[in-house]
Amino acid sequence: MFKRLFVPTLLSLLAGAALAAATVGEPAPAFSVTDTSGRKVSLADFKGKTVVLEWVNPGCPFVQKHYGAANMQATQKDATAKGVVWLSINSTATDAGDYLRPAEMAQWMRTQKSAATATLMDSDGKVGRAYGARTTPHLYIVDPTGKLVYAGGIDNKPSTNPDDIPTSTNYVKAALNETLAGKPVSQASTRPYGCSIKYSSGA
Repeated sequence: MFKRLFVPTLLSLLAGAALAAATVGEPAPAFSVTDTSGRKVSLADFKGKTVVLEWVNPGCPFVQKHYGAANMQATQKDATAKGVVWLSINSTATDAGDYLRPAEMAQWMRTQKSAATATLMDSDGKVGRAYGARTTPHLYIVDPTGKLVYAGGIDNKPSTNPDDIPTSTNYVKAALNETLAGKPVSQASTRPYGCSIKYSSGA
């Protein structure tokens, strides 16, 4: 059940200026990291496919908004049904209060009926920092040539209220539809919103 939490310090609409964000229109940063089962997953594994990267932290009320209302899962299912690879990434540091171990993270995703292709554990923050991921959620789309074609929020309603979802514009769905149709993404960069990613100090 969705719980509204008032945590204004976590709202990070403009935070993350120190992160060197990957550039839309340029090659997406390569990475190789383990998933929740310990299997190594690399972006290069999916060459020739469209890939969505979704930063996630179950302790974040903005993530709870989209998973609690099944909006994230619906977006995942819509994408994977079209042959898109969906990688959920948790960059929460191991010393953060809401860090989940791989098995716990996998269990949460199962409980939520996630349709992600894989859930990746980036506890050292290297992948997140390579992309300049600021918030949970923060989403990116990589086209079949390996180029980053979208970076930003899931939609245009930066709130924790699930009642906002039906009237929101889902930027990720729109960008995927354009990418899959071979068209340029009309809104390739949007403002991410959510909880600040709790990166490892050593990342």
